[in-house]
Amino acid sequence: MGRNVIRRALCWAEGDAVGDALSPAVTVEGAPPLPATAGPRTSLERATATLYALLPDRAQLAVGWRDPVLGSHVLVEPVLQAGPARRLELALAEAGTLAAEPGLLSLAWTDAEDARLSLVARLPEDMDAASRDGWLATARTLLGSALEATRAQARVDKLEKSRLLQQALYEIAELASAEVEMGELLHRLHAIIGSLMYAPNCYIVTYDEERQSVRFLYFADEADQYLPDPEQEWTEEEMPNSLTFALLRHGRALRGPSNLIRRKLQVRHSEDQGPDSHDWLGVPMKRGGRVGGAIVVQSYDRPACYTDEDRALLGYVAQHVLTTIDRRQAQVELERRVRERTVELQHANRELQEEVVERQRAERLQHALFRITEMAMSSESLEQYYAKVHAAVDELIYARNFYIALLGEDEESIDFVYSVDEKGDHRPTRRLSNGLTEYVLRTREPVLADRDGIDALARRGEVREYGIQAFSWLGVPLHRDGEVVGVIAVQSYTQDIRFTSDDQRLLTFVAHNISNGLARQRAQERLRAAHAELERRVAERTIELEAANEQLVAQIGERMRAEQRLTHQALHDTLTGLPNRAYLLDCMANAIERAQLGDGMPFAVLFLDIDRFKLVNDSIGHAAGDELLVEVAKRIVSAMRAEDVVARLGGDEFAILVHCPDGSESVRDLAPRLLAIIGRPLWVAGRELFPSASMGVALWHPRYNSGEELLRDADAAMYRAKNEGRDRYAIFDEAMREQAVRSLDLEADLRRAIISRDFLPYYQPIVRLEDGAVVGHEALLRWRHERHGLLPPAAFIALGEESGLIEQVDWQLYEQVIGELARGGSGYISVNVSPRHFRSPDFADRLLGLLQSADADPARLRVEITEVALLDDAPRTLRILNTLREHGVLAQLDDFGTGFSALSYLHRFPISGLKIDRSFVAGLDESGRQESLALVRAILALAGTLGIETVGEGIETETQRGILRELGCNCGQGFLLGRPAERRLL
Repeated sequence: MGRNVIRRALCWAEGDAVGDALSPAVTVEGAPPLPATAGPRTSLERATATLYALLPDRAQLAVGWRDPVLGSHVLVEPVLQAGPARRLELALAEAGTLAAEPGLLSLAWTDAEDARLSLVARLPEDMDAASRDGWLATARTLLGSALEATRAQARVDKLEKSRLLQQALYEIAELASAEVEMGELLHRLHAIIGSLMYAPNCYIVTYDEERQSVRFLYFADEADQYLPDPEQEWTEEEMPNSLTFALLRHGRALRGPSNLIRRKLQVRHSEDQGPDSHDWLGVPMKRGGRVGGAIVVQSYDRPACYTDEDRALLGYVAQHVLTTIDRRQAQVELERRVRERTVELQHANRELQEEVVERQRAERLQHALFRITEMAMSSESLEQYYAKVHAAVDELIYARNFYIALLGEDEESIDFVYSVDEKGDHRPTRRLSNGLTEYVLRTREPVLADRDGIDALARRGEVREYGIQAFSWLGVPLHRDGEVVGVIAVQSYTQDIRFTSDDQRLLTFVAHNISNGLARQRAQERLRAAHAELERRVAERTIELEAANEQLVAQIGERMRAEQRLTHQALHDTLTGLPNRAYLLDCMANAIERAQLGDGMPFAVLFLDIDRFKLVNDSIGHAAGDELLVEVAKRIVSAMRAEDVVARLGGDEFAILVHCPDGSESVRDLAPRLLAIIGRPLWVAGRELFPSASMGVALWHPRYNSGEELLRDADAAMYRAKNEGRDRYAIFDEAMREQAVRSLDLEADLRRAIISRDFLPYYQPIVRLEDGAVVGHEALLRWRHERHGLLPPAAFIALGEESGLIEQVDWQLYEQVIGELARGGSGYISVNVSPRHFRSPDFADRLLGLLQSADADPARLRVEITEVALLDDAPRTLRILNTLREHGVLAQLDDFGTGFSALSYLHRFPISGLKIDRSFVAGLDESGRQESLALVRAILALAGTLGIETVGEGIETETQRGILRELGCNCGQGFLLGRPAERRLL
């Protein structure tokens, strides 16, 4: 093999003929060349020159070596013929001294570093033996030392290159985190590459494989002054015959003259792509095996200036450059998203502030109306009532100058029964004339006028001003039994205060309640002595309602504050700050993986659900519910170890990932202790609550492959605990799995029942309590199950709500009820409407379409809704109810008194009737009778004030019916009055 290596070295010149002469510093294939002789001479070159100088004139010398570090090289002094070269080849191959010949010196040996050296010298005349031996000894020593020095210098050069590469990578890493612009960053990257190799001409591109386009992030070229736009994309159609696109498609580094690379990649030359390079080096930047860009350096004046080492070096640097660019672009993209999210949050904040202002205005209006209603029952005299009305109006609009005028008994005079005015309070009774007050009485419409408007009316002779002229005046009529009986007015004497149309609407709305209050107050004056006890009870109830209203205001304020909180991190719950479901599942996946590999301790998943949490929300509000959840979360965290993971899954559900090295025993100790901590009493929204929780436990088992499966079984165990009485825990077993399967079977039965239309209405009569006449029916849902017979809603309604199938069931019920209406008869039929229907924008159109198709009277159909439907999406619910009312379908509020029972619902929504919840009716003849009696009386008084029908639900005794009739309840419904039947009573 040694002969072949030397032969290739000797035949390095182009052509087939092997010359007898060797050129200096001939490079053997596969080895790096020594520096050219034109530069500083190497140790081996100097040693060869020294040995040559010790030979006689006209001598010829050839020195060669094959070294693991330096490779194989041959030096000649001067040019040798083929004969001596063959002797040198033999010496390299056999590593021994050649056979002595006259006029020929030769030597070959292997040193301690496994390097083979040889030399051959042709002399013009033979040397004596002493000179020969001395020269050979000198040559061996000198060449050995020179080879060792050259080898050491090669190692130093290699270390220096490694240092430069390490320094370049440090600088790249520092650039990645430096606060510099992208252009400056790429300029510095160019400088770093230039410190490693010849790179005055360099450009960097990124490649989008899906769009098949490139962007020139950086471009520096001595021959091309192109200024790149980093945002501009170039496709291959726009850059035909591009060597850059060819490199990206090729996917591997390329080195050599650009014309040869074009020929290899079959890319035609194009003047548009710039001049060809003497040497061109391009390396792709890869991201996960896919090409994401490239770095190219080129030389226009230095041929063969890039080596394989440069190619490997640039490829190594390219990956760090791509990482830096990706990180910087990711940072830019993150900043852009942060800016967009900031704008979105600012917009949401503005909307929220507007909603806060609107809610505050609605609260003030509700509070004023409540006070006006309460004043009519609690004021001791008309004067006191007028003063309180003035104070309530002043909370809504500017009412420093305020008066109430009523028509006299003879309807020929006007009496100013109440007047407060900064220019003088006294307003004497006068005959009807053409004043502004009389103008309102004549037109029966509100009047809003400024100074110019009043002057215009006066010029036309329609009005005449009495007293000091007002700059702005607002008056609205007071009605009683459809007739205008008086005027309520406010006025301003300065230009700084002007009344608006909003003030007019508020005062008009308030005037309706004031009119009712005036009528009631006058009646109370005549009956005050007989109704003293009633007034005392009304006053007590008024105080309770005020306290309830204050609680409601506090709850609304808490909810608004909760809505103003910014979104927490993606893996945490906004309310409690606990990890959310995604975070928990990730931790569970890691725990499962460790347990499957055998290097993780056993663990369990605890699934908690707060008992009767919905009752807290519905009774004292969502803000109180949130406060309860936060406190429960704190209690759970306080009881757990640092390595355990506590997460909130949503609503009132929590999950805990617990490491239990002792197996189920540690969980059995933890579960009751945790339930006891949660069950400690606490105060929420002014109430002392005694929370409890139901807990399900799923222990790790090799059958589990995902966290979702563990959560599913822990959830099933939780429902078992809840069904067994709440405030307890249950550990999942196979019996629970079978129960879950039965639930799935029931859902399948439910779906089949929808297809086969096995649902039907049962009609329960609604009776007028005054004379016992049937005025309508409520359609109650029943399921005729193929195996279990007739099922009430309680057996399947929860599953229907959870699966979303309840809407299809309801529509089957609505079709049958409307068909029953189309068959004739008298009275109305009411149907229950789930809150889910109000999330559908076409609910009203679909229901009205059924009525039209069946030619049924819409006025005989009523929809019963709960306060939950009003809370979900109030604007959409209002639109749906208004649409139904316009076509004759009225709405009733079901289970009134169990939720917020807000007065604003009855004013804001078109509610024609309300149904008093059966829990209040049942209390009328039980131990808590006085409390239930006060609540029912307040509800009926409120409904009577607003002209709303009332229906008492769940009447089962004559006592209940008698009390409701005595209190003024219109109608009743219950087993005492009629049980649900498949056919209604006509």
